[in-house]
Formats: sequence, C-alpha cells, structure tokens
Amino acid sequence: MAEREFLALSQEMTISREDFLRVLPAAVDQAHLRVDGDEIRPVDGESRWRIALSALDDLRVGAIRLPRQRVEIFLAGDDAEERGRFLARFELYFRRAGG
Repeated sequence: MAEREFLALSQEMTISREDFLRVLPAAVDQAHLRVDGDEIRPVDGESRWRIALSALDDLRVGAIRLPRQRVEIFLAGDDAEERGRFLARFELYFRRAGG
C-alpha cells in the first residue's frame, strides 16, 4: 500500500476465525478478499484498508468457552467520511445481540 496507513480500530472480538471470515465479505461491502495468513486485504488493490487478525486465548466463563480474536483495521486515504462509513458498516455487521 503506497499511501500511509493508520490503525483505525483495534479490538478483541469473541468470534472464531471461521465465523469472522464468513461474515467479513458482507461487512466490507462484498469486496473480494485475499487472506494471507493473519492479514486480509481486498483483491482489487484500490480499496485502502487491511485487517490483521490474530487468535487470542479463549474466554472462559465457567464451563463456557468462547473463541477470541484480536482485530486490527488499518485504513489509508484522506477521506474521513469514507473511513467513517467503512468502520460503521464493519461494526454493524459484527454487532451481536443488538449492540
């Protein structure tokens, strides 16, 4: 990515890698994705984002075990409105139980 990028979002999510990758296309407006290890980028080369995904230890609550991932979204470009729309859509598609 030639443009300077910045970390726009870093959060822990209680989701398996498989479920994250299943939901992700809708969250990024059906962009075709290239998954290279723990890094995810759009194939088109024009979109200015990438996601770093890393597994964390499961969250344990009594007998319940929930898989967790660290999700970091890096964005580039000067259009703050476009970046805001990207993050809002991402959050909307990964929100669970109404928020």
